[in-house]
Amino acid sequence: MDLVIMAGGMGSRFGGLKQIEPIDEFNNFIIDYSIYDAIKAGFDRVVFIIKEENYEVFRQTVGKRVEKHIEVVYVFQGGVAGFENREKPWGTAHAILCARDKIEDNFVIINADDFYGYDAFEVASRYAKALDKNSTNFAIVGYKIKNTLSEKGSVKRGVCKQENGYLSEIIESVVERKEGAIVASPLNGESSFVCEEDQLVSMNMFVFTPKIFDYLASDFEIFLNENKNDYAKCEFLIPEVVRKLMKKNLATVKVLGTSAVWQGVTYKEDKPSVVMAIKELVDKGFYTKGLWK
Repeated sequence: MDLVIMAGGMGSRFGGLKQIEPIDEFNNFIIDYSIYDAIKAGFDRVVFIIKEENYEVFRQTVGKRVEKHIEVVYVFQGGVAGFENREKPWGTAHAILCARDKIEDNFVIINADDFYGYDAFEVASRYAKALDKNSTNFAIVGYKIKNTLSEKGSVKRGVCKQENGYLSEIIESVVERKEGAIVASPLNGESSFVCEEDQLVSMNMFVFTPKIFDYLASDFEIFLNENKNDYAKCEFLIPEVVRKLMKKNLATVKVLGTSAVWQGVTYKEDKPSVVMAIKELVDKGFYTKGLWK
C-alpha cells in the first residue's frame, strides 16, 4: 500500500520550499511525521511527487532519513508538451497522473506540508486495505473544520457535503473565524455560509485505487483543450476530477471521519505554534524523540 506525497508546489505564502522547513530540534520536517505515522498504520512504500530540480535536496534530507524504514520512490511532476512556457505545476490531479507508471496498488494521497495526525492514516489505511484494486469506491478523510484552522489568517478548505456517509459535494472555500463563527466563502462566488464546529472538510487526503489513473488521463486531455487560451494559471485539481466522477456516477467517495487535529504552516507566523504542538505530542509519547534516531 502506497503513500503518495504531493510535494511539487512552492509555498508562495510561506515564502519558499515549506515542505523542507525543519519543524523540530532534530531537523525533521512535517513530511517525516507523516511518513512515520504511515509506517505505523501499515503503509510499505512512499512515493514523492516533486519537481526534478528539487530531487537532490529531497534525496539528501527526507529520502536518506526514511529509506531505511520504508521503500522510497521519486516521481517528477514536469511540464506538458506544447505548453513549455508554463512555470507553475499543473495541479494536484496532474501530479497524481505523473505517478501512473509507478503505482499498481491502492494508495492514499496527502500534501507534503500538512500534518495529518496518526488517526487519519489509520482510518485511511483500514479502508484502502479492504478495497478491491478494480473498485471505484474511493474515499476521502474528513476533518472537523475546527481542527483545521489557522490563527494567522484564512485558509482554503473543501467543505464536504454528504449523504448516507458518502460525499455528495465539495465546496472549495476560503474559511476563517469571524466574530466567533466559522465562515466559509465559496471560491465560485456563491454566498458565504456559517459552518458548525464539527463540519467535515477535505485536506486533500484521498484513498484511490489504480482505476483513478484512467479517468485522470482522459480528463487531463479535456482540461487542456478547455483551457488552451488560459494555460498559464489554470490548475488540474483532484477535487474537480472527483466531483465530475461523482456527477457522472462513475465513482463513489466514502467520507471517513477522523479525530486528528491538522497542523500546517500556511503562513510564516504559523510555524511556532506547529513546532509547539508537535513537541507536545512527542513529550506525551505519541512520537519517538527524533523519529528516526
